[in-house]
Amino acid sequence: MAYQLTWAPIARQDMRDLIAYIAENSPRAARKFARGVFQTIERLTQFPGSGRMVPEFDDPAIREGIRKPVRIVYRVRTDEKEVEIVRVWHAARGVPDI
Repeated sequence: MAYQLTWAPIARQDMRDLIAYIAENSPRAARKFARGVFQTIERLTQFPGSGRMVPEFDDPAIREGIRKPVRIVYRVRTDEKEVEIVRVWHAARGVPDI
């Protein structure tokens, strides 16, 4: 059974900011980037445990998928069958606040 996908408001803002930044130089690259991130995220509904644990948080429910150059940080709520996208964080920015 597929997990439900939800987005934290800050994660939505992360995506908007990243797409807008990339689009300043190349709208085409921004669209390609967005498609890749959304494809990675969609897979999480079927395979929520596929991402690695985020080492900085030491919590098995906080995981991440990498879609260069971003870390897609998400929380798995097994009992609720939910994957919450917590942050979409540029890897060069260090550790995201969640």
